[in-house]
Amino acid sequence: MTSKSPYQVIKSRYITEKASVLQGLKDCESNACVKRCKQPKYVFIVDIKANKIEIADAIEKIYAEKKVSVKAVNTIKVKPKKRRVRGRLGMRSQFKKAIVTLDESDSLDD
Repeated sequence: MTSKSPYQVIKSRYITEKASVLQGLKDCESNACVKRCKQPKYVFIVDIKANKIEIADAIEKIYAEKKVSVKAVNTIKVKPKKRRVRGRLGMRSQFKKAIVTLDESDSLDD
């Protein structure tokens, strides 16, 4: 079995409006439901063949200097969508997202 580099498993951080709302839930105090979300969550684009254990190990190795510990990993496969460019039908490529939950005291941002 060949071991992958952490940078082969984790391609990039996925920053969208929805991902930043998910990340900001730990600081929110608006209602009782949201107050329970004390653990920070971050979204990453990962390799399509990577499993949850490989993703958690890669995150801990990449952010080793910040000493983060991964509590949970949820993955989502985004299917390819049909796109029309200049009158021709094409497909947008599929990708895999990972929502990584860290320990309460950890953070990736400075």
